[in-house]
Amino acid sequence: MEEKPSTNPRISPEKLRERCTGDKMKHVVKVKTEIKKALGNYLRNNGFKEISPVIISPETDPLYHSTGKAEIEYYGKKFQLTKSMILHKQISLLTHDKIFVFSPNIRLEPVELADTGKHLVEFTQLDLEVSGARREDLLELGEELLVNVIKTVKKNCDEQLDFFDRVLKIPDRPFERIKYHHAYNEYGRIFEEVLSQKKDNPFWLIDIPAEQREFYDKEDTERPGILKDMDLIYPEGFGEALSGGERESKKEKIIERMKEQEVDPTDFEYYLKMVEEGIPDSGGFGLGVERLTRFICGLEEIVDTRLFPKPPGSAPL
Repeated sequence: MEEKPSTNPRISPEKLRERCTGDKMKHVVKVKTEIKKALGNYLRNNGFKEISPVIISPETDPLYHSTGKAEIEYYGKKFQLTKSMILHKQISLLTHDKIFVFSPNIRLEPVELADTGKHLVEFTQLDLEVSGARREDLLELGEELLVNVIKTVKKNCDEQLDFFDRVLKIPDRPFERIKYHHAYNEYGRIFEEVLSQKKDNPFWLIDIPAEQREFYDKEDTERPGILKDMDLIYPEGFGEALSGGERESKKEKIIERMKEQEVDPTDFEYYLKMVEEGIPDSGGFGLGVERLTRFICGLEEIVDTRLFPKPPGSAPL
């Protein structure tokens, strides 16, 4: 059988120089700078404290979907590269009630996702967590953040939006809320893609089944099997913007969820010890900075949101 060529071959030095010096990347970097500034300033002005990212740790987010394990060995001990800072965010609330971090994440996604236009092996996530927050609080915060970013970019990036021929609309609030089961029953497995294409305003996907998410997500006590989770979905086919919800803080419930998902509790000894000694009830979410940049600029491919992108299966600089 003839060997299939790599979907994303290594970028030559000539192509890399062309990429770095081209007008497109200059405009993208300007927009991305305004996006991160708007996100950070909004949170700081609303009482959030910024913490440092965790790059390596013996324990990280297991994630519901399959990703490769990125590990390094240091003095005979194994550390994982951070997939997300969810476990660390919960623990960090022992220090401050409202925290955020621009977290570099590594997810070794399967090569089959290389052509989706929205997956990267290496990306930045705005991760935030709030002590005592409920889903309603997070829905409001997510909407305010997105509207604030769009207003900021419209004000400060006229030249860039003209270059991309992008007309940004300030989203109408409150965003529509769509229940997971209703969407699945109407459109099947690809409901998110279908709805994202149909809508012209961001919308929330809520009431996600417990089997679709990780052990740290909180179950609705009045509706067993349903989580107090939510995803924000961009319109125009750009897909998922952020994911989050309320967190479980009781060790016995977390262990129960781990067993249901065939997760070995011994892989999370440190986290479970912190939970046993007490962590706050909380809620939070993670927002992909590159996906937001792609949406704001109207880019076809997420690889165009970074100077040195690494889509699944690629080997660039």
